[in-house]
Amino acid sequence: MALKDTIHTLKELMCTMGDDLEKVSRGNKAAGQRVRTHSIKFAKVAKIFRKESVSSIKKEESKNNKKFIRTLKRMSPN
Repeated sequence: MALKDTIHTLKELMCTMGDDLEKVSRGNKAAGQRVRTHSIKFAKVAKIFRKESVSSIKKEESKNNKKFIRTLKRMSPN
């Protein structure tokens, strides 16, 4: 799953849970079960998000370091 897809999935789950939470406050027991189910899915997708975001940051840092090293090499008087 790509980072953007993961973020989209998290947003959808949050929106759905928010709607069902309102129904729970009005006494809808089935909505409570849906919230519990979605919270489990949310936790799983959140773990995926954490892995993808760390990986994305590492890739970006690596790319920036390579650019910096190339710039230094061009600037050095050899």
